[in-house]
Amino acid sequence: MSHLIETRTRTPARPKRPFFLRRGPMENIATVLIGLGFLMLFQPFLLVLYTYSLVILLVGTFMFIIVSKFPE
Repeated sequence: MSHLIETRTRTPARPKRPFFLRRGPMENIATVLIGLGFLMLFQPFLLVLYTYSLVILLVGTFMFIIVSKFPE
């Protein structure tokens, strides 16, 4: 009776990317920024929030566009 030994070639473990280069967490941050920009845009209480709402909205949008190109 012969025993077959299954050998698996292991691929070298890829080093983990830093947090700011990972697609998932950065997409979540960009989505939160977009949502925050909308909330700031539609709130009627503070003019300062309204003033910076478009900037926050655009930063989140551009960040999402760039981060969506990252590999998973």
